[in-house]
Amino acid sequence: MKLDALTPEQIDRLSDKLRSAGLRSTRPRLALAHLLFNDRNRHVTAETLHEEARRAGLGVSQATIYNTLNQFLSAGLLSEVIVDHGRSYFDTNVTEHQHFFIKDEAKLIDIPLEEVVFKTLPDAPNGYKVAGVNVVIRLERR
Repeated sequence: MKLDALTPEQIDRLSDKLRSAGLRSTRPRLALAHLLFNDRNRHVTAETLHEEARRAGLGVSQATIYNTLNQFLSAGLLSEVIVDHGRSYFDTNVTEHQHFFIKDEAKLIDIPLEEVVFKTLPDAPNGYKVAGVNVVIRLERR
């Protein structure tokens, strides 16, 4: 998928999305945004996105993938879900929600916010406030 394969409407939509997040519309950003935000919410690792980009004919390096994912994260276009030491996923669903992680498949599944209820949260230490809660429920096959 080269940018030439995108319609002018797709390019405009992606450019608007990037611009509204404070990012310039470079060719690599537009191409990766197309892969990420095409039609549904997704969870990707840098490695899986790099493989998708390679299969789509995009000549982007792994470093470009990491840089772009981190730029999208900083701009609020993605959220990061850390499932264990050294393994994180980038989530295109930036609304507040939680996750199931299927260990055997290395797959994340969204849990709607209202399905995880906390009776109480501990008080934050002096000088701090709770900025968010991220729950990852790990699953294994029986």
